[in-house]
Amino acid sequence: MFGRMGAAGLTEQVVAYQNLASLRGQIVDIICGSIFLFIGLAACSIAGIRGRSGVRFFALLGVWSAMYGAMQLTQQEVMLAISPHWLQAIAPLVNTMLTYLIVVAAALAFRELSLGRARMFLLLCALVGLAIAIGGLTFYLVTGSTDRLIRYNNLLAALLLAVLTVIVAVPALSKKYLVLPERGVLAAGTLLFAMEALFVNLARPLGFDSPRVLDHLGFAIFLFSLGYGGLQMVFASERRLLSIEHELRIARDIQKAILPDRAPDLDHVRVHATYRPMTAVAGDFYDFIPVDRKHVGVLVADVSGHGVPAALFASMINVAIQWVEPCACDPKAVLTGLNRSLSCQLRGQLISAAYLWLDTEKQQALYSAAGHPPLLRWREGRLDRITSNGLLFGVNAETDGYPVCTIPLRSGDRFLLYTDGVTEPENAHGDAFGDFRLEQVVRDNHDRPASELSERLLSALQLWQPHSPSQQDDITLLVVDVV
Repeated sequence: MFGRMGAAGLTEQVVAYQNLASLRGQIVDIICGSIFLFIGLAACSIAGIRGRSGVRFFALLGVWSAMYGAMQLTQQEVMLAISPHWLQAIAPLVNTMLTYLIVVAAALAFRELSLGRARMFLLLCALVGLAIAIGGLTFYLVTGSTDRLIRYNNLLAALLLAVLTVIVAVPALSKKYLVLPERGVLAAGTLLFAMEALFVNLARPLGFDSPRVLDHLGFAIFLFSLGYGGLQMVFASERRLLSIEHELRIARDIQKAILPDRAPDLDHVRVHATYRPMTAVAGDFYDFIPVDRKHVGVLVADVSGHGVPAALFASMINVAIQWVEPCACDPKAVLTGLNRSLSCQLRGQLISAAYLWLDTEKQQALYSAAGHPPLLRWREGRLDRITSNGLLFGVNAETDGYPVCTIPLRSGDRFLLYTDGVTEPENAHGDAFGDFRLEQVVRDNHDRPASELSERLLSALQLWQPHSPSQQDDITLLVVDVV
């Protein structure tokens, strides 16, 4: 009995020694695989949280690193021995899938740093790699063979590495096909990885067993160089973004300086202006042409589009309006002159405009517009829409077809000039705020001061589009009260 017990104990010791020896042989792969898997998952998480420039590159780089790490772990017998049975069962399938698809992840990651034909080549490599992976997985599922197409996969990986090495090694090619401002670190990492891969692939067939740690070290250097290149790209994008934001702040300040800083001081007329750009700068514009305390012209204009291009054309109106000041009392002449001054420079852009001339001495107003929303007039419990439109600026430079409407002025009259940013915002169902709701707000607040009416209208617009993260269009609203 003691002999049998001694033999059993000896057997257990032998098994334990064998397991320990196996663990020692696989410990490097297990540690490196875990590190690469963690780095990959961390990179994907950071890319997801960041949500700005370079996200796709770092996400793909993280996927590539995680795939490499997972592939190392699924190949280790010790890891499989302590894994659940379901994981042991699918480990061959997972490993086969990772082996084939890792080339696809590598091609797509490097593509984010590439330009021109290099991007097309890398996309083609990714598509070919995907086709090989589908074929390889199909063979595995049908025959159980894990390496039926592995030679083609290895050939594609060698071709990809060779082309990338040439691109990063030749300065002229790097300048032409890479987005990186500096290629030194990437070139060094790629060359070291290529040399390590060449050495391993030549040494092992000749019987020289190179340490597995060289594979992991070479891949780590290559991965680090790619990550460094990606950070260069991100920092360059951030610098460009900061420069653009700085220029936009300057443009916003200039545009504010162009707009009137206050309404003119007039007899029997009070004007309140509300101006809310959608972005830093806007395509809306308004101005006053005060002749004296009894006569003033009020202009509102809206350039098609948004942002910087629209703002530049809006600033041109400020220059053009100086040429029509002598005919401020004639809305037709004002709009005709503005159209002729601007049309040759608009280059496909269109501008709507409305002009209201107020003469409190004669107690009348003159109104004309160029494709603009109607003028609203509140008088003694009634809201009227006054439309007197001609062509938009930029359609026909020679037109003078801007009809003028004469409006008697009475004490208590209220006029509203506005841009389509007041009526066109949509709610979650795609329904526009519309003229009806605008007019309802005006009716409900007809006895309130102009400033309060404007605030009520802006609040109604905000409530109408509760799910919109930002304003949908530039908003300009001028309220003119005859007192």
